[in-house]
This record gives sequence, structure tokens and C-alpha cells, in this order.
Amino acid sequence: MKKKASVDPNYCNNTVLRQATRRMGQLYDSIIAPSGLRATQLGLLTHVVSLGEPTMRELAEDMVMDQSALGHTLKPLERSGYLELIVDPQDRRARRIRLTQAGTRKFEDTLVLWKTAQDSFEAAFGAEKAAELRAVLTFLASDDFELAFNAPTPSAPGD
Repeated sequence: MKKKASVDPNYCNNTVLRQATRRMGQLYDSIIAPSGLRATQLGLLTHVVSLGEPTMRELAEDMVMDQSALGHTLKPLERSGYLELIVDPQDRRARRIRLTQAGTRKFEDTLVLWKTAQDSFEAAFGAEKAAELRAVLTFLASDDFELAFNAPTPSAPGD
């Protein structure tokens, strides 16, 4: 007989958050599929557009990703001609990520589909609750939350 888990998976914040992000990814992916991009790829392009021509390190930090994982995520977009890596003129060891003309067109075309997904989410969840959720999730992704999470917890009385 198997031993029952001592923690309900629906009680674990990490587990439930990962389930929710997988579901959201599936829903957004299904709507933006005609573009040929996945929601994660559109998110990456969005960060590149937002940052201009970021270095790998800047983009990884902004996306809260490991640089090597980012490198793997960039490859298909680079192969498709949507992104290019260029030498940073200030630091020749660093590489900057630039959207190509094809990447800019793909990004703009895919935003139309993304808007449909975004509108569907807000219709189902509520615009006000969606804004609150984004604020909470933005905080969870922040350095401030990481510091609070890793702060030593006070000992219980009598410890």
C-alpha cells in the first residue's frame, strides 16, 4: 500500500501556480497558434521590444530566467530569422539581441492574436481581478519578494 502524501498538492503554492501557468500557456498558445509562435516566444519578443536591444544578461534578468535557458529559448527565434545576436559595441564580449524586420512583423501580427487571448482572459476572470492578479504576480517575480522569501524566519518561543 502506498503511503499517502503528507502535503495536499492543492495546498502547495508552487504546485498550484505552476498548474495555473501551464493552463494559461495552453489557452494563450491555442489562440496565437496561427502565428506559428508559442506564448513563451511572444513573451520573449515582448521583452526584447520593451528593452530595446538588451544583452543576454539584461534579458535573462528581466525575464527571471537563467542565461543558458534563455539561450535555448532564443535559438528557434533566431533560426526563424526573427531575432539576431549582435556584438555589443561597448563590450565586444557581450551579445545584444535585436529584432529583425521579419521579427518586428511577426511580433506585430501576433499581437493581434494575443489581444484576443488577453480579452478572453479578462472576460472570463474580470478586468479588475486580472489587474490585481498581474500586480500580485509581478511582486512574486520581483527581487523584493525573493529577499523576503529568503529572509531568516524568527524562531518560535522556546526554540
